[in-house]
Amino acid sequence: MSGVVNRQDPPTGRIRDRTGLLLVLLTLMAIFGGNGCAIKPIPLTEDEVQSRVKEDRAVLTKDQEPLNGPVDLYEAMARALKYNLDARVELMHKMLAQTQLDLSHYAMLPRLAANAGFDGRNNFPGGVAQSLLTGRQVLEPFTSAERNIFSADLSLSWNVLDFGLSYIRAKQAADDVLIADEERRRVANRVMQDVRIAYWRAVSAERILPSLRLLDEWVNHALNKAQAVQDERLSSPLVPLQYKLDLLNTQRYIQQLFRELNTAKLQLAALINLPPGQEKDLALLVPEREAKTLELPSDMAILEDRALLARPELRMIDYRRRINAREAKAAILEMLPSLNLQVGGNYSSNTFLFNNHWAAYAARTSWNLLNLLRYPARAKTIEAQDQVLHTQNLALTMAVMSQVHVSVAQVAHAKKEVSTAALYYDTQSQIAEQTRVAWRTAKLSEQSVLRERVAQVAAQLRYDAVEAEAQTAWAALLAAVGEDVLPNDLKQEQGVSDLALQLRAGWRKSKELLK
Repeated sequence: MSGVVNRQDPPTGRIRDRTGLLLVLLTLMAIFGGNGCAIKPIPLTEDEVQSRVKEDRAVLTKDQEPLNGPVDLYEAMARALKYNLDARVELMHKMLAQTQLDLSHYAMLPRLAANAGFDGRNNFPGGVAQSLLTGRQVLEPFTSAERNIFSADLSLSWNVLDFGLSYIRAKQAADDVLIADEERRRVANRVMQDVRIAYWRAVSAERILPSLRLLDEWVNHALNKAQAVQDERLSSPLVPLQYKLDLLNTQRYIQQLFRELNTAKLQLAALINLPPGQEKDLALLVPEREAKTLELPSDMAILEDRALLARPELRMIDYRRRINAREAKAAILEMLPSLNLQVGGNYSSNTFLFNNHWAAYAARTSWNLLNLLRYPARAKTIEAQDQVLHTQNLALTMAVMSQVHVSVAQVAHAKKEVSTAALYYDTQSQIAEQTRVAWRTAKLSEQSVLRERVAQVAAQLRYDAVEAEAQTAWAALLAAVGEDVLPNDLKQEQGVSDLALQLRAGWRKSKELLK
């Protein structure tokens, strides 16, 4: 009886104090809850925006290797693959997909849960017993639990159905990694083509702009002389006016070339992620003219087969169809009943218990019968998605084969254009030289010299442009066939020089791939 006396209810005053404290707590919760529902939109402050801008500008070119001397074409490509933000986004997508795959592996593990809690009340829980035969109370009010109880448990549970679904989701996540890698290949090829075009334009600008500036000064000097002749009225007004018009047409063409070439280095600097203003420090090396060494394959059927096997866009659809097929398996699994196995250890501070520590184990099954009703609609959706992917695959197959034929035709045409442009530039250079010699002997006018010199500069620009177009057409043919020159183990931490060497070797090897 002494044990029961020690667990008597507290005095009435203490109960009132606790009741008052509970009312205060409820009042405070109501006040704070009401304030929480009155949240207003708070716009960013100017300081917060300025801080974001400052951080973004600092991160844009962080950890980039500095320029060490002139940059050749393959170093520019390497810098673009490493630092171009579009390429980095795709690389980050692949890393994210890989991280999600790693995370999906943990979903297949059992669930290990640790719980601890405290339960209290202001009086003892208790009860009485009643006879089912007589309806009379057969026991005095009794209790089997303390007012304040601390409990804890550590349980390991494993749902067999969830394991099967998690396994399928992990397989789908693995396919997502492969899709991200194919998308990275596609974007990287596009970036390298953009760099090749921009590099050749920048090289042309670096070689031609000084000549254009001299020609522009020469035209201005000739215009001043023509104006002086017109002012002195030494001849018919029509003659100097026609001469001025010819000079102005020449100057307008020079300014057009200026406009096309002035931003060439800026475009290249943007592709390789150089900060604005540093393009002035970007020295370039003239690439080799390789158009004449590009040999077209003879068997188009082989090229088509290789393209259909290797194109990243087609592989991405293959992976998506595999993901969709696994979704069909997941839908079947979801119809099955689940089996949950559980084992664990428990503790309770309740002194009325005979055993305060015990181990528990259980096996439970459950079955959501509504999933049986959902399955036909789910199966139709999966089948429709497969039909969409199949149709996309057929459309892309036709597009890929067309791209192969178009790319071959573009390479053949570009090679002819390079030969013509080379001959044209050589001929125009000879004409410009002969005109300059004749002008020195006063046999030709200054206007003729200017016109032929500007034509020579334009011919040189065209020669560089068609060479870039020929190499770009070859790179497009490689991309159309799915034979990219990217390293298979491209990593963000790889050095620029090492990556440039791999790209150069891959480009040289590509000339043998399509024979």
